[in-house]
Amino acid sequence: MLRPETLIDDLRFPEGPRWHDGRLWFSDMHSQQVLAVDLDGKAETIVEVPQDPSGLGWLPDGRLLVVSMQDRKLMRLDPQGLVEVADLSAHASFYCNDMVVDAVGRAYVGNFGWDLHGGAPPVEANLVLVEPDGAVRVVADKLRFPNGSVITPDGRTLIVGETFGPCLTAFDIAGDGSLSGRREWARMEGAVPDGICLDAEGGIWVASPVSGAVLRLVEGGRVRPGEDAHPDGPDRARGGADPGRRPSLSAGPGSFSPPDRTIRSGCVRRGRRVPPGRPGSRP
Repeated sequence: MLRPETLIDDLRFPEGPRWHDGRLWFSDMHSQQVLAVDLDGKAETIVEVPQDPSGLGWLPDGRLLVVSMQDRKLMRLDPQGLVEVADLSAHASFYCNDMVVDAVGRAYVGNFGWDLHGGAPPVEANLVLVEPDGAVRVVADKLRFPNGSVITPDGRTLIVGETFGPCLTAFDIAGDGSLSGRREWARMEGAVPDGICLDAEGGIWVASPVSGAVLRLVEGGRVRPGEDAHPDGPDRARGGADPGRRPSLSAGPGSFSPPDRTIRSGCVRRGRRVPPGRPGSRP
């Protein structure tokens, strides 16, 4: 089993990595920073988010969108700094988390549902759509901790990982961004989905923090094991393939225990090369 190569380490809790303009962008949640790192490991701090950053995306004009977790807001990075796009607290029953942004700038934002670390009973969560003008509406409900999400290249399907499903759930996307046709895309046995990313063959790479592995799935189920990302298990795998066709992933302290913000055991790594071929084909 191949070990990924490390791009950057000494991080606290890296989340939501996405490739954009030749660099991997990610949130170091417990450092309250969004960073970008290039393929040589040179990192830049993009912005600080005092209420903990998570999911990232971009508007068509190139401006960054970032989820602010604890105050349950979607923020936009303008030239003068962060500005609020929308307050999601009326629809998010606990901290906001991951996000995917479509080609016209609509953001789909998930949330925990309940106080995971505080011992509260589980609560199913909404998936919220935020329009570029800040309008907010619920487009899916009764999700079991909606986490990493992707939109297929044709813009017609959204797939979200339900961490406590544990499964990947797909929806059809209407012209106005509404979701319908809910269905199970893949069920996971002995693993749970956290961060996810699409590859060029239509497969989805899934990080499972409880099993300590990255898995590649196609619709209907698991295809093959991936790489261990961290001695304590991977936390995230997101962002699509880089120009070398390798999935990116980040790793850090466990997600299911109360956070220790002083620990710097997190890192960002690149996985093994994804071979061309049919979905589910082996190298």
